[in-house]
Amino acid sequence: MEFGKYDVVIAGAGMVGAAIGCALGRAGMRVALIDPAIPEPFVVDSAPDIRVSALSPASVSFLQQLGAWSYIEAMRLCPYRRMAVWEKLQEPLSKRQLSSRFNQTMFDCHEVGADELGFIVENRVTQLGLYEVLKTLSSVEMITPARPVDVHVSDNGVVVTLDNKQVVHGRLLIGADGANSFVRRFCGIGLSSEDYEQQALVATVEIPTGPLDITWQAFTPTGPLALLPLPACDGRNYASLVWYNHPENIKALMMLSGAEFLMEVRSHFPEELPEMLNLVERSSFPLTRRHASSYIKEGIALVGDAAHTINPLAGQGVNLGFQDASALSDIIVTAYRGDQNPGALAVLAQYEKERRPENVRMQRVMDLFYHLFSNEHLPLKIVRNIGLGLAGNFPYGRKKVMGYAMGLEKPLPWFLSK
Repeated sequence: MEFGKYDVVIAGAGMVGAAIGCALGRAGMRVALIDPAIPEPFVVDSAPDIRVSALSPASVSFLQQLGAWSYIEAMRLCPYRRMAVWEKLQEPLSKRQLSSRFNQTMFDCHEVGADELGFIVENRVTQLGLYEVLKTLSSVEMITPARPVDVHVSDNGVVVTLDNKQVVHGRLLIGADGANSFVRRFCGIGLSSEDYEQQALVATVEIPTGPLDITWQAFTPTGPLALLPLPACDGRNYASLVWYNHPENIKALMMLSGAEFLMEVRSHFPEELPEMLNLVERSSFPLTRRHASSYIKEGIALVGDAAHTINPLAGQGVNLGFQDASALSDIIVTAYRGDQNPGALAVLAQYEKERRPENVRMQRVMDLFYHLFSNEHLPLKIVRNIGLGLAGNFPYGRKKVMGYAMGLEKPLPWFLSK
């Protein structure tokens, strides 16, 4: 490969950027993947990483098409087949937690004829699986450690200067460099941003039984409480806890000792949770909704978190990123095979037209859930609990929700597309 001459330059070789690199490389396009670091090698007996994602069947299908899924399976993952959702209630006088589940909805993969609703996979495992594919593609070059410091777009293409003094040339630069995207900022693409009133604490805990095949999510006025199953490692079983709450409460939880933290978990999380034997790791982060004013400029395209972030309530962030990657890759490869410039605005406009409406809809759905459950307004509380109870006894509705979450269909009410 001639040094510095590429069809596409990708800033960011995380899950979404690496997926695009695989798709374009498999089509024979010359690709440069730039990233400040590469993931640490997989260690079989290590405890699961704290950063995990719930991959939908649609994302799994995309990873299979890229050839990465077999590598991911050979490392580790955990399928989940059921998902329980309810609102955590208290009796108005005694304040004792109600044990009844009249307002629960249980989603089960067998209702839609599937073997699972999805898979919980460590982000690093997904990334490493994609890297195994990249190693087989002679037209793809990894440039790491490096990050872009300057971008120049002209009629001749895009020139990207890196912090290691290298200069790379391509016909298109893809910004897959995360929520604080350098590409987006340097290229002058605007951003709307809104912080939620909640933060999220994520913790990996050791449990005595497992691996589990169910996720739980209980809504409270200060935010949801969730549990995700994790794969067993070295004869030990693990789960991931997610605790949404006000920033001051999250800060206080982060300052507790491991034993004190687990005591708080036991007093707040649903009784269905297995015993917590040990706190392995915990971390917290703010919740922010972001959306780029445009996904494209001449010679530039944004994907994944560089283009949009949503409330992680339903774990759809990385799945949206993979949908971006799939759509953009298809459009670029089609242009390449038709002797069109993949960086041309007319070509990239197809990507924006396809993905922006879908991402806006998902943002609105997540915001709807956030505002619907994050308050104690009594009439609304009654309505939403009746709704959860009805959904639990309404198979057609459950199937529609599961189909959308799994990427098997695109319903969504018409008013969310306005």
